[in-house]
Amino acid sequence: MVVRQPDSASRFPDPRQAPADGPLAWGNDLRVATLLDAYHHGIFPWPVADGTVYWWSPDPRAILPLDGLHVSRSLRRTLRTQQWRCTVDTAFTDVVRACAQERDTGTWIVPALAEAYLRLHAAGAAHSVEVWAEQELIGGVFGVTVGAMFAGESMFHRRSDASKAALVCLVGHLRNCGFTLLDVQLPTPHLALLGAVEVPRSDFLRGLRHAVALPATFTSGDRRSAP
Repeated sequence: MVVRQPDSASRFPDPRQAPADGPLAWGNDLRVATLLDAYHHGIFPWPVADGTVYWWSPDPRAILPLDGLHVSRSLRRTLRTQQWRCTVDTAFTDVVRACAQERDTGTWIVPALAEAYLRLHAAGAAHSVEVWAEQELIGGVFGVTVGAMFAGESMFHRRSDASKAALVCLVGHLRNCGFTLLDVQLPTPHLALLGAVEVPRSDFLRGLRHAVALPATFTSGDRRSAP
């Protein structure tokens, strides 16, 4: 069971009271309603090696401002010269499976969580952007949406810069669809190069409350050349 706070509309304790660098709660309830409740309140699941799911709301929080994407000169050249194309929600299952494959650093997307993301996708609350070279899936990113917030969960590449291309496509798509917040959860050097920044949790939660109250639709089926 997830740890619960008495007299709260949420299944979870108040994220403002979460440890800065530790879990807020633990429990393997991965139903759609539980996951949506978590994301609505700025909480995300992160399993450990034994499969136990811990729930986190770290401080600070990493976001990628939708008007702050950094596209390097070399990436611009790749996007200009490679005949790649982006699609939206065309191969969600394949993207999740690719992200869940074991890497040198392991994977946090355990089978139960991968299945949970598939259920969220079936419910219209999880989406993917794919990058293709002809008919080959070479990169992608997926995440969860609540209102005008997109929580990026994971991305992968099979060719150099293909995951970056997916993120560029994602940011453009989010802006076109009226999204206001791209949560990338935890900082990494890779994301920092693309423009991700850390903000205090209090600021993130304030922006999240605004974003989840806004109407936004992650339209699917978009097909175009990678920018």
